[in-house]
Amino acid sequence: MPQSNTSTIPLDPSTSAPEAGPSLWREAAEYARTVASALCLALFLRIALFQPFTIPSSSMEPGLVTGDYIIVSKFAYGWSRASFPFNPPLFSGRVLGRRPARGDVVVFRLPRDPQQTWIKRVIGLPGDRVQVLEGRVFVNGRPLPSSELGATRDHDDPARTVSQVSEAQPDGRRYLTYAGENGGAGDETDVYVVPAGSYFVMGDNRDNSLDSRFPAELGVGFLPAANVVGKAEFVLASWRPGSALLKPWTWFRFQPDRFFKSVR
Repeated sequence: MPQSNTSTIPLDPSTSAPEAGPSLWREAAEYARTVASALCLALFLRIALFQPFTIPSSSMEPGLVTGDYIIVSKFAYGWSRASFPFNPPLFSGRVLGRRPARGDVVVFRLPRDPQQTWIKRVIGLPGDRVQVLEGRVFVNGRPLPSSELGATRDHDDPARTVSQVSEAQPDGRRYLTYAGENGGAGDETDVYVVPAGSYFVMGDNRDNSLDSRFPAELGVGFLPAANVVGKAEFVLASWRPGSALLKPWTWFRFQPDRFFKSVR
């Protein structure tokens, strides 16, 4: 019987197929490191540079409306414990602190409940005397320049008619406010003297804002500088009221005319 020219070569254990287990573990570890690095970078950016916020109410109409998704600069005024998630008691005061200018729109932690973040416009700086008479704002005895622009419909409540007012700061910066009927709860106030280390803030929707005109138990009271999170810079996007992350059918209910609007 003829013999075959082929022979069986024993399999060398050193050349056997690699085991899947160690390779999968290495891939999983690499993936975990990538995710952890991305999360650390995102946390750093959120704490040190910029943070997004969603406007939940109408108190800053017409400049900011419910559903606006805004970007806030964290480094504009330096950093405090308010800059960190959950407001941890890491230190007091501000690091590289700079105070806001009159007219800046700021996001801050509510003094009576630091877990809440609110947004208002800075009207008074430390030492300023602020008063509201017949709905008009006075700072250090002088009224802020303003002009009536006529009646309009409230953006978030079209059934409500309001007066649109152009108001200006001493540096010439102008923005729009809403005024309702005369005689509102915040239309006539005493003179407020802003203490050191604090600010006087107001909402642009003057008859629909609990702000520094009201005591801390009800509104903001005087806003401590340490509670300021940052400066509102621009509206990145905007969703119509009623949209929510847990309602996928509302995700594309945009307000496209509000995209990429700077905060004045």
